[in-house]
Amino acid sequence: MNRIVILASGSGSNAENIIKYFNNNKSVSVTQVLSNKKDAKVLERAKRLKISNSYFNRDDFSKSDKILELLKEHADYVILAGFLWKIPESIINAFPNKIINIHPALLPKFGGKGMYGMHVHNAVVENEEKESGITIHYVNENYDEGAIIFQEKFKVLPSDTADDVANKVHKLEYEYFPKVIEQVISENG
Repeated sequence: MNRIVILASGSGSNAENIIKYFNNNKSVSVTQVLSNKKDAKVLERAKRLKISNSYFNRDDFSKSDKILELLKEHADYVILAGFLWKIPESIINAFPNKIINIHPALLPKFGGKGMYGMHVHNAVVENEEKESGITIHYVNENYDEGAIIFQEKFKVLPSDTADDVANKVHKLEYEYFPKVIEQVISENG
């Protein structure tokens, strides 16, 4: 059984989608949801879905091995679903090509520190991009620079607002993120 631990900072709609997707899977299970925000809605979602969940602070994450040891104990893969902190090198080294993130744009455009959520969608609209989409990629030591696993795009209409772009991105995230995770895991055996 391949075990997934999800790291999330926000509402957790992608995390919930992933949990439900793997709910009755014979080879993959979500074992935990961890968040760096005490009041993140993702923790409520995980609790409702009967998935072990907890909060951690910055010291636990980057100044000690507390989270690294927890991940080693409970994860074969680490999935970032709206997680906004940079992953420490110790965790990256412990999970080579086993930490997967989703970004709400077509990388390398609109990536990097501070480029998340509506910041990305606003930038897409302000730059009058003709297309946007999602990028699923491995995590390395730099924000949004890991090897790309998968991209899917859509046309941005001249009339689209940042909210319209966000809605189109969310549809792609829900459709593709769990499937791509499953594919990566099955290819890695």
